Amino acid sequence: MKQYNVGVIGATGMVGQRFITLLENHPWFNLVALAASARSAGKTYEEAVGSRWLMKTPMPESVKKMVVLDAANVDEVAAKVDFVFCAVNMKKDEIKALEEAYAKAECPVVSNNSAHRFTPDVPMVVPEINADHIDIIPAQRKRLGTKRGFVAVKSNCSLQSYVPALHPLRKYGISDVLVCTYQAISGAGKTFETFPDILDNVIPYIGGEEEKSEQEPLKLWGHIEGDKIVSAESPRFTAQCLRVPVSDGHMGAVFVRFENKPSKEEILQAWKEFHGPAQDLELPSAPKQFLHYFEENDRPQPKLDRMLENGMAVSIGRLREDNQYDYKFVCLSHNTLRGAAGGAVLLAELLAAKGYFD
Repeated sequence: MKQYNVGVIGATGMVGQRFITLLENHPWFNLVALAASARSAGKTYEEAVGSRWLMKTPMPESVKKMVVLDAANVDEVAAKVDFVFCAVNMKKDEIKALEEAYAKAECPVVSNNSAHRFTPDVPMVVPEINADHIDIIPAQRKRLGTKRGFVAVKSNCSLQSYVPALHPLRKYGISDVLVCTYQAISGAGKTFETFPDILDNVIPYIGGEEEKSEQEPLKLWGHIEGDKIVSAESPRFTAQCLRVPVSDGHMGAVFVRFENKPSKEEILQAWKEFHGPAQDLELPSAPKQFLHYFEENDRPQPKLDRMLENGMAVSIGRLREDNQYDYKFVCLSHNTLRGAAGGAVLLAELLAAKGYFD
């Protein structure tokens, strides 16, 4: 695979920092540009971040002296890179405008942000589930008037725990899904030091999260029709999303009803055998075994299992029959790896393997 020069927009935030750690030794992607808001621009990355480095590993030496660019200077940043990752903290309409400005500057954008997730010609992709949605990119380029530029996004971080577990069961006709998510504080860009209110506490509301959890799976399971992606009409989803005192790792408690109820053995076999394009293409960040089932009653646990396959696998446990739905189970994914930056890097690897950055 050829090498690509990449940039990170929003490099000083928590997800931007995670991008930097993932790109440090990436075999395909060479990190050459860091951009953030005007207040960080002109400083070295080390100066701009200061004491706000939130990763457990040290800041890579390779970025400490890199001068942070102003993300608003689109042409300057775009001239240095083959594509950018975007993880900015701005209003939704501002993010949309910024990402489209980069695309129109012929700089593809792989976004961690939610702003474009329901733009009809923007693919929202989990590479194991709906890799074919990147086929919409030519239609998006036609709308934008670009040759290379486009925007592709990854889905919401909480979906990454339960949608992969449901996906190989769709052949049994999933009709209804109830999910309660228990979401780590890093999903809010927080640590225990910066979020004392979460200690000894659970907060039963995360703004916008329940709507995303109910609607985004249907876009993932949708199909391309002409110049847009049309969401699936079923199954029906209902969600409750809670913030819990855990540093990393989103859990989901899932209840599912089928049109053709499978046996427990059929479900376990479907999970064990499941693989997608990310595995078939042997993408560098892809877990070898995407879905892992734990037989123990008290697993998975964030503390023990979130880093499975470098934080890119999904852990499942406690599959059992239910007296209202057909089955219930719990699942877990690392929200800033599989759920955020890692999922975006995996999407970029898929796009690179399919020639969309050339």
